[in-house]
Parts: sequence; structure tokens; C-alpha cells
Amino acid sequence: MVNGLTNYGIRREKLELIAPLQRRLAGRVVERPLDVSNVKTVAAVDVSYRKDLARAAFVLCSFPECELLRARVVEAEVSASYIPTYFFLRETGPILLALRGEEFDVLLVEGHGRAHPRGYGLASHIGLLTGRPTVGVAKRPLRGVPEELFRKVGKAYVSVGHLIDLESAVRIVEPLLEGSYPRPLKLADRLSKRGEP
Repeated sequence: MVNGLTNYGIRREKLELIAPLQRRLAGRVVERPLDVSNVKTVAAVDVSYRKDLARAAFVLCSFPECELLRARVVEAEVSASYIPTYFFLRETGPILLALRGEEFDVLLVEGHGRAHPRGYGLASHIGLLTGRPTVGVAKRPLRGVPEELFRKVGKAYVSVGHLIDLESAVRIVEPLLEGSYPRPLKLADRLSKRGEP
């Protein structure tokens, strides 16, 4: 830390205010079973970066067939550094731009939900802001997070975002696996990086 700044260019005092806020917001996350038989569409969002530009990709797929129905990408200036366990500071803005005006039954977010040291990762934040069922999907677990907060499905670490429970989240992700990772997120990843799903 130099002159009160962390290695990420953010004042330590700011992070010390955000951490308890995350813990409070975690108390607003709703975990409840979702009737998977009523799910017809699953969306996914992912963000890639090129210098100071964030490219947020949205894809919409049928469920459970996973036929691509819609795809779009938006660009925005990067407004925050990447800071482990404060991922939502960097990705929320671009993701909300990509979701604007879109309809879906469940959203897969490339990032953790409840499986977070403060119980409130990016997927929970997006779920709380949109009021839609969200599932956190990540490529690795965060250190120190209890194993009961996530489930490994293929190569994906699945956790509750909001308005869903872990069992329902797993039932959403399992039929979407393509090469051990959910196809909608693979499509969103390619779209954010290459401009096509």
C-alpha cells in the first residue's frame, strides 16, 4: 500500500466500507427452489477487456436444448480495477448495459454468487439489481469458501446468485454442459472476445 492506496489503486478505506456492505447485501439474497419445468430460456453474460474498454456479451438460449436465440455485445469504458472478491465493482456496469431490455427466465453469470468470502459475489449483485433468478458459474472456487456453498458441475463451480437454490441451479446448468462447461457462457465468452458466438 502506498499513500493509503491498495495495489489496485483504490483507497484502503473505500474497500473497508464496501466489505461490510457486501455482508449486509448478502442478507437480502433469496435462496428458494425454482420450478425448472417452467424455464424456457437461459441467458448468459460475460465481459472481456482490451485496455480501457470492456466488452460485455449477452446470449439467450432455449432451455434445455440450448439453441442460440439472440446475441449482442456492448462496449463501455472500464471504471474500476480488478480486485479479487470485489469483482462486482468492475463488471456490474457493463453487464447491466448488456442486459438492458432483455427478457430471460434464468441468467448465468461468469462469476461467483453465494460462494464468496462475504457471501455476496457478482452473480448475487446482478440478481439483486435485476430481480431475476441468477446462477454464479466460475472456473475455480475462491479460497476459504465453505464447500456447501457451491457444487462442481463438469468443470464449473456453480453457486446461488439470487432467487434460486443450489439444487435448482445445478439442474439448470447440467443439461447446458458442452465439454464440461455451460454452452451459453462459452458463447458469451467468444462473443465478448471475438465479436461472434
